Amino acid sequence: MDEMELKYGCNPNQKPARVFVEEGKLPFRVLNGKPGYINLLDAMNGWQLVKELKKATGLPAAASFKHVSPAGAGVAVPLSDILKQVYFVEGIELSPIATAYIRARGADRMSSYGDFVALSEECDAQTASFLKREVSDGVIAPSYSEEALSILKSKRKGTYLVIQMDPSFQPKVLEQKQVFGITFEQQRNDMEITEECLKDIPTNNKEIPEAARRDLLIALITLKYTQSNSVCYAKDGQAIGIGAGQQSRVHCTRLAGNKADVWYLRQNPKVLSLPFREDVRRPDRDNAIDVYISEEWMDLLETDDWKRVFTEKPPVFTREEKQAWLKTAKGVSLGSDAFFPFGDNIERAHKSGVEYVAQSGGSIRDDNVIETCNKYGMAMAMTHIRLFHH
Repeated sequence: MDEMELKYGCNPNQKPARVFVEEGKLPFRVLNGKPGYINLLDAMNGWQLVKELKKATGLPAAASFKHVSPAGAGVAVPLSDILKQVYFVEGIELSPIATAYIRARGADRMSSYGDFVALSEECDAQTASFLKREVSDGVIAPSYSEEALSILKSKRKGTYLVIQMDPSFQPKVLEQKQVFGITFEQQRNDMEITEECLKDIPTNNKEIPEAARRDLLIALITLKYTQSNSVCYAKDGQAIGIGAGQQSRVHCTRLAGNKADVWYLRQNPKVLSLPFREDVRRPDRDNAIDVYISEEWMDLLETDDWKRVFTEKPPVFTREEKQAWLKTAKGVSLGSDAFFPFGDNIERAHKSGVEYVAQSGGSIRDDNVIETCNKYGMAMAMTHIRLFHH
């Protein structure tokens, strides 16, 4: 048996805590820091996600995890100049794995605060430098360059968690966990998600271009490691809105859609030209942008609090301006971890620019969902694969 003692379990009162394998060696090495229970849950789920994304797309992949669900995931599709500005990497030539990480972190920067990062490739110095400037708990990758490891070891006063994963590790077919003293056992969800699952297209529009197929695969693989019910909006090689752990699917679709809307609103010229003070840190900029986009901004204008962030009072971003901007969103892909029971999910998705959908199908109201897709000219694939994850 090979085991590792942990600081504590999910909460500080849950001691002792450990991870172990009954046969062989643990498939990872801790190169820096001391892992916690949730750190390793995020690391193992994140590693599986990026490994599958790399295999499905052929591109370096990254994920940003928080509390055992991804806040973001992305692959190495080059960034537009606007996205470079949104992600605070203007004028920088990015390596492929750094590009994937910047996309993963940029999906939902508020939720990624204090995340655990997973990389499918060796962590290079550039990616390590980006990691160092963000609020993050740790990273898992198959390897690290000497310079990258030196950079990461200097983060958080030397306590930043750095894990090296054995990329050749293959777990057993059956997996177990205990709940209330009872052992649950099931076959691992080792089903591969490929373009084969996008062939059944019952909608009138049957055209799903290559980029959209890639984005649908990103959405579906992300959902495979997201607490259910879950829905993922994706565009340009990354998740842009993930809804996790909702009891109602339409609430999940709204939650993820609202996040996708924030991602798109951050690209509006008014947001890009906000007059930030030079001494404002990146997390505070993220918070300020979130408030500026929200209805809370009007309340803030009635005080002098804006002066803590901006050099001058920014112009009001009206509800009408935001709605007009959101109407220009297009080309978004949407994945669901199970069937949509009603067309209301599609109605909400349409408001965020969704044109391509992948869901399992199998609802008694499939006809209503297909009809709603046809109403907006969407192409929808029925995967016949359920991706619940708990």
